[in-house]
Amino acid sequence: MRDLVVWGASGHALVVADIIRLQGLYRIVAFYDDQSSRTNEFCGLPVITKIDELRTLFKRGTRNIILAFGRCNARLRLSEVARNEGFELAVAIHPGAIVAKDVSIGAGTVIVAGSVINSGSDVGRNAIVNTSVSVDHECIIEDGVHIAPGAHLGGRVRVGRAAWIGIGVTIKDRVSIGANSIVGAGSVVLKDIPENVVVVGTPARVLREVHPNEN
Repeated sequence: MRDLVVWGASGHALVVADIIRLQGLYRIVAFYDDQSSRTNEFCGLPVITKIDELRTLFKRGTRNIILAFGRCNARLRLSEVARNEGFELAVAIHPGAIVAKDVSIGAGTVIVAGSVINSGSDVGRNAIVNTSVSVDHECIIEDGVHIAPGAHLGGRVRVGRAAWIGIGVTIKDRVSIGANSIVGAGSVVLKDIPENVVVVGTPARVLREVHPNEN
């Protein structure tokens, strides 16, 4: 197995670490979190908090990393930091997820238990398809998207870069969600959503603009 660092040391990292172990492709050697209050260990492994410690692991032969935190734009930005340090982005797909054979999954993406991604769909880099999400046929999930637990996407839905789809959201077929937008928990989306807005409700309506770095 190849050595791997998990970037993050909180709840989502706990889930990602479990997926990595179940896949059996990588051996986790450490968690890296430069904002962590943990000083010793997480999931029984050391937590490193300095970029120089991450570089030391790379020099010792660890070449793989996966980012395990929710904030979409931060995940995209820091994945480039990792790549510039020489790391390769791993993909984590839970054995209990169902992913059609022709689905494309980008580097750094996490597919959690109970998710279903149907034929003809494309999932970009550093995305999260969380617990029990359903993505129907021919959907496009762009880089950095987070689809929270229990969300359901009809066929040919497009979710723009770094958008956040809240827990329990339903999106009608052929609807587009704009980049950086946030769809509030439990919303039902029946028509296209523009970029950089928060929408809530049934049917979903624009509540306000997204503040910088909110997502």
